[in-house]
Amino acid sequence: MLDKFQPLSFLIQNHIHDGDQIAMEGFTHLIPFEAGHEIIRQGKKELTLIRMTPDLIYDQLIGMGLVKKVVFSWGGNPGVGSLHRLREAVEKGIPTPLEIEEHSHAAMACAYQAGASGLPFGVLRGYTGTDLAKENPEYIKWVTCPFTGEKLAAIKAIRPDVGIIHAQQADKKGNIKIWGITGVQKEVVYASKKVLVTVEEVVDELDTQNQGIVIPHWLVTGVALAPNGAQPSYAMGYYKRDNSFYKQWDEISRSQANFEEWMNVHVLSKSVNQIP
Repeated sequence: MLDKFQPLSFLIQNHIHDGDQIAMEGFTHLIPFEAGHEIIRQGKKELTLIRMTPDLIYDQLIGMGLVKKVVFSWGGNPGVGSLHRLREAVEKGIPTPLEIEEHSHAAMACAYQAGASGLPFGVLRGYTGTDLAKENPEYIKWVTCPFTGEKLAAIKAIRPDVGIIHAQQADKKGNIKIWGITGVQKEVVYASKKVLVTVEEVVDELDTQNQGIVIPHWLVTGVALAPNGAQPSYAMGYYKRDNSFYKQWDEISRSQANFEEWMNVHVLSKSVNQIP
């Protein structure tokens, strides 16, 4: 199974294509920053990015002009404020125009679950009292429950071309273990046509006795060793969240020029090419 393990640059080059729908999930925890940086380095473009909470990594991809659309349920710099590159792309088309498709957290989770279950849509009590359904008529419909007659919202299933997550461990077969806050990572893995995983370390055998989620190797397209691959977010048991960087990002990203200068130094000039 070692052929499943490849350098991150190889996985991105061979499994992500211009125009793909990409879901990079991690709910404050285990955000796949290094995978996102490799996408930037390779200049993949015309991407549709899907994520419950677009934060700094999507701000970076958007600021580099690689994104045509974002599907999301909340976008911002957690605890700090706006995502300036996302906001300027929406409001001014800088560096390129950005289409948005906005949902609630519950609806995004429902859509991922529908995709993971092989269903065309998910059903929930939601959107009532908001304009989200009116703004997204292609993706949100209303249905009547055949048992109670209740009016319910239906959201189109999310089936990404590629799902990307970061995890703490993989074993040598390619099984993946995540613990701590897991968000919708499991649902994204099951919903996606291809699954790429970056990990902190590769171990001989996963500890399946303690709390956590184990993703079986047959769902995983490729695994790349990427220590610290979630920084500046955190990986429980490995390192803490770099709160100071989230504050610094507010200033770094305020202008396109300053943003590009920072990206040239800290992202474009670096690469991760490790094979376990």
